[in-house]
Amino acid sequence: MIVHAAIPSPPISTLSLGPLTVRIYGLCILAGIFTALIIAMRRYRERGGNADYVVDAALLAVPAGIIGGRIYHVVTSYQYYVGPGRNLADAVKIWHGGLGIWGAVALGALGAFVIVRYRRQRFAPFADALAPGLLCAQAVGRLGNWFNQELFGAPTALPWGLSIDDAHLPAGYASGTLFHPTFLYEMIWNLALAAVLVWWDRRRRPSAGVVWWLYVAGYCAGRVWIEYLRIDEANLIFGVRLNVWTSLVGIVVALVFCWLAARRGGRHDVDPEELDPATAKTST
Repeated sequence: MIVHAAIPSPPISTLSLGPLTVRIYGLCILAGIFTALIIAMRRYRERGGNADYVVDAALLAVPAGIIGGRIYHVVTSYQYYVGPGRNLADAVKIWHGGLGIWGAVALGALGAFVIVRYRRQRFAPFADALAPGLLCAQAVGRLGNWFNQELFGAPTALPWGLSIDDAHLPAGYASGTLFHPTFLYEMIWNLALAAVLVWWDRRRRPSAGVVWWLYVAGYCAGRVWIEYLRIDEANLIFGVRLNVWTSLVGIVVALVFCWLAARRGGRHDVDPEELDPATAKTST
């Protein structure tokens, strides 16, 4: 007989600060952003870059990432915003939830690219420095799904099944049913991948850009099997969840660009001549 310890779900998803109601999901996203900043600043400094550029890039990359994540969600879940009884204006109500990581990373990376190139730095070493931090940020952000009791997996008899309150149970499931804690699976996957990338990056010092594209490929690979476990409503293409297709395309594209980056052999570190004379001392 299996003894089910079960992972309990948090009893709250918001905090009341006087007249202000704060969503814990938002706090998790904010904590993830600061986590990524701290890790990226340290790694970029180790590469000989100016850590201040990481903060500069974040000022554009963070809002761009939020917008990109929302756009991806709205486009891939259009049925919630278009059609009878739907209000297209709800698409901008980001406080109601709904962010797609692929859109967030794509538009956020574009925002960072603009700032890094404006500073006349190569983007590939910057992206390599950022990649493990992004994985850690995504891991922290998944805690928000735990507090919201959402995006969990299929029922399971495993001893680490996730307990869901009756108010959040999907239709057709009995009270007391345990589910795969996909938020935890993704957290573990992301943190393990971040550790492997940091270890391999320091050991092998690969060509610039390789770590970034391995991050994209590795994260997408994890999402393939995690998506197959999830039971939340999703649009399907040929009977397969849309996010699985997105992940598969991401893997192929990332591996191609990873191969191209390795073949090109770009310098692993920031070139000393790239540094601005006025800020070079802060990068040592």
